[in-house]
Amino acid sequence: MRDSSMAAEDLIEIKFRLADGTDIGPSKYTPSTTVASLKEKILAQWPKDKEDGPKTTHDLKLINAGKILENNRTLAECRVPVGELPGGIITMHVVLRPPMTNKNKDKPQNDSPKKSSCSCSIL
Repeated sequence: MRDSSMAAEDLIEIKFRLADGTDIGPSKYTPSTTVASLKEKILAQWPKDKEDGPKTTHDLKLINAGKILENNRTLAECRVPVGELPGGIITMHVVLRPPMTNKNKDKPQNDSPKKSSCSCSIL
């Protein structure tokens, strides 16, 4: 059995840096916390005074050590040990995905048959 002081040392302290340089956190999370649940926390704590904030967790990307984190991964799976100090705070960057546009609506419709992209010639 582990005592509570050992369990507290297992917590990972993370702050989330937004594009404008402001931070959410730091807060402590267990290694079994998923990236998806981190995004839910960010969404709930997003500064209300910021325009064009995320509407869902799908609008957010989390980046740690230059890697985009996958929603189904846990913190234990995402950690990069190089450069981490025991008891140090990890900074993860939060990037908003641009709004999805339907590219088909932006292009004029052309009913002419499509030309082949093959540049082969038969001799």
